[in-house]
Amino acid sequence: MSDIDFSKVLVAQGGGPTAVINQSLVGAVLESRKFRQVERVYGAFHGVRGIVDENFADLTQETTHNLELVAGTPSSALGSTRDKPDVKYCQEIFKVLQAHKIGCFFYIGGNDSSDTVRIVSQEAKAHGYPLRAIHIPKTIDNDLMVNDHTPGFPSAARFVAQAFAGANLDNWALPGVYIGVVMGRHAGFLTAASALGKKFPDDGPHLIYVPERPFVVDNFLAGVKSTMERLGRCVVAVSEGVSDENHTPIAEKLAKKVERDSHGNVHLGGGALADELSDLVKDKLGFKRVRADTFGYLQRSFVGCVSDVDQREAREVGEKAVQYAIWGDSCGSVTIHRTGLYSVDYRLTPLEEIAAKTKVMPDEFISPCGADVTDAFRYYLRPLLGSGMADAYRLRLARVPKILKA
Repeated sequence: MSDIDFSKVLVAQGGGPTAVINQSLVGAVLESRKFRQVERVYGAFHGVRGIVDENFADLTQETTHNLELVAGTPSSALGSTRDKPDVKYCQEIFKVLQAHKIGCFFYIGGNDSSDTVRIVSQEAKAHGYPLRAIHIPKTIDNDLMVNDHTPGFPSAARFVAQAFAGANLDNWALPGVYIGVVMGRHAGFLTAASALGKKFPDDGPHLIYVPERPFVVDNFLAGVKSTMERLGRCVVAVSEGVSDENHTPIAEKLAKKVERDSHGNVHLGGGALADELSDLVKDKLGFKRVRADTFGYLQRSFVGCVSDVDQREAREVGEKAVQYAIWGDSCGSVTIHRTGLYSVDYRLTPLEEIAAKTKVMPDEFISPCGADVTDAFRYYLRPLLGSGMADAYRLRLARVPKILKA
């Protein structure tokens, strides 16, 4: 496809924001501007919705200094969208790309975004239009196939690990039951990251529940009761998407009122699951000091808790996307592959291997009891969290002999 006109490039961001998605954006913009054949780099406001509405900004006019400042800022600088394009929607996207004579289309996003790139690429091919469409990976859920991990996940995982380390300290000082509900509808990677906040053997989270294993309410209650009897306190990490043996979300099963999103999925956010599990522990086990939090959006774009490894790799996938588009001969998705003790390599993977598919935690990452993670997961995640992780210490507490209560 040597007849591709690379003079105009379009970049867009889709799905949930992350702490490093702007690194990918800026990587793609600055790398594009290095090539003489690229005359204009456009950015679409609010993802594919912005493309259909022709709501573009000329990023060629942005200064490098300002782009670098934006790169270090969490969330989506171009705005995002939850639109899930079907074929008809993608045909409208293609019409706009064709009208503006876009030669390269870069879409930064997760599963649905990769599927959008796939359909748009097929539409261009069917019309004989020379378009190079590249998907740039992003999702805190870490659920993209083929990838060892996904940009955005390490920073969110760092936040979760440090948040649970703090919750554990609080729970140690004032014992009771603490339940933290973490994002993750089908994949439990982010919830499992809570285990990296542990330092001492009796640190929480003591129980970790992920969607890859059925959530049995009686087993959950037994686990909390057993931990309280053993330690006098209990910290629980649970994915918002945990389901029972029949794949019914626990949030739906326990909720008094069920809400659904625009795609028909049970709305898992808003704190309902945390409240229901908290009430369950109080009612069934009789513990009075029970607290629960829903992390919600906090873990997505938290300022000041960003993995330097995540920043670097997010920038590089944006740069590699441009290189694959201009130097390569096919569309695809940039994928991350681990090498050595810890380093990564990048490849261009066919979109069909990524699009609309979900990766879940492998069995070797989940303990046989189904309520904890293994060392294999800890070894997998630790390099991704980056440098400067906060640590917690304890007093050694040399006990003084009792006199009156001896």
